[in-house]
Amino acid sequence: MEHSVVLAHHFIAGKWTPSHSGKTFEARSPYDDKLLAVLAEGDRSDAQDAIKAAEAGHKALSKMSAWDRSRLCNRVADIIDKRRDELALTLAREQGKPLASEAYGEVDAAATGFREAGELIKWLEGEFIPVETPGKRAISFRQARGVYAIVTPWNFPINIPVEYLAPCLAAGNAVVWVPAPTTSLCAVKLMECIVEAGLPDGAVNLVLGPGAVVGDEIVANPGTHGIGFTGSPQTGSAIAKRGAGKPMLLELGGNGPVVVLDDADLDRAAQAAAFGCFFNAGQVCAATGRILVTEKNHDALAARIAGIAEKIRLGDPLLAETTMGPLNNPQVIAKVEQHVADGLSRGADILTGGKKGAGLLYHPTVMGRVDRQALLNTSETFGPVAPLVVCADDADLLDTANASSHGLAASVFTRDLSRAFSFGEKLRAGLVNINSPSCYWELHLPFGGASGKASGLGRLGGKHTLREVTDVKTITFDIS
Repeated sequence: MEHSVVLAHHFIAGKWTPSHSGKTFEARSPYDDKLLAVLAEGDRSDAQDAIKAAEAGHKALSKMSAWDRSRLCNRVADIIDKRRDELALTLAREQGKPLASEAYGEVDAAATGFREAGELIKWLEGEFIPVETPGKRAISFRQARGVYAIVTPWNFPINIPVEYLAPCLAAGNAVVWVPAPTTSLCAVKLMECIVEAGLPDGAVNLVLGPGAVVGDEIVANPGTHGIGFTGSPQTGSAIAKRGAGKPMLLELGGNGPVVVLDDADLDRAAQAAAFGCFFNAGQVCAATGRILVTEKNHDALAARIAGIAEKIRLGDPLLAETTMGPLNNPQVIAKVEQHVADGLSRGADILTGGKKGAGLLYHPTVMGRVDRQALLNTSETFGPVAPLVVCADDADLLDTANASSHGLAASVFTRDLSRAFSFGEKLRAGLVNINSPSCYWELHLPFGGASGKASGLGRLGGKHTLREVTDVKTITFDIS
């Protein structure tokens, strides 16, 4: 498909504007390296302008009723639907996920996210609180915090921003948004939809450029009053330090275990594990990072997953027959290669894959008998690799799953309801799916990391996000 190169700017104070410095950077396809766009590269002064604009944007939003903001969110959703083909095509070109099987689904989820926020804000109720003192009355309600700093990743560059933008807008928070540089064109296209819906000037501001500069500025600047971030634990830790004292919603990495008990339906477990490992080429926070299984089922499960992997069509994300596209950037493929090489050096077997294709393509890989000390088990790979680790029994399966520093999502396969409940309660993860992929989630469900793990703070999802981005305000009255 032919395309023209886009020239794109920041969106600040209701206007598309170039950087103060005049600097730009390029957006290129991870599949064929074609130039897609030339984008404004912001610096701290651009971010500061956006924060100032957001102050005015918050004042305008605070004058709107919840029903007005609900209608705004629903208009954005309608425009996303109208521009569905354009958004999906941009997503496939710039991020690399297959157009037919994945990109359209992400765009549809983004529209749903705006609609859900628009509905839920109308029912975000407060309460009348009984008090001891005669003649006094007390009420509490949720109130927007002001200006939110939102920093988003490249793996789901249309939907993940909506997980923050929609609840913030619905609640009355203004936003300064910094997207990942490698998917900034996706951010521009989503921003166009929001602008077309008719939001107040300054309500949402988009600043493009390196996260270490513009992202750092919006996180640390005292003009922002809350932080939302999805990304790596390392960057999340840096953000937590730079934004110390502000309310934060951080959805960080995972190394989700799929725990396959001896009585599991192996066909079902294999399908779920393969989906969790290979969806979006494994570039998912809740991906299946490792598959824990006893000796009894290891070989049969590994063979089933390998059979599924070999049917995946690797290639051009714009082609209908492609079911896995390229990895998004060179750093990701380098990490995958490092983890696979480390696993091999520790005695793992490769059943299929284990090699690069052209450019940033990497063949879906299944590795058996992976050592527990291997990076594939101890660290987040974020690529299309299915590593199987052999455990002795239920206790060993649980201990190995919980030994990870991550605790975002997990799944358990068993036919025994009591064992399912036992593992569900004891696994140190914010989300545990029974007989479903580790990455199963719906937009209204609470999603986030377990305490004491490196997978984040707070909960995304439906009403839970609305609670995270608002304060509880209490007002008392003396009616005596």
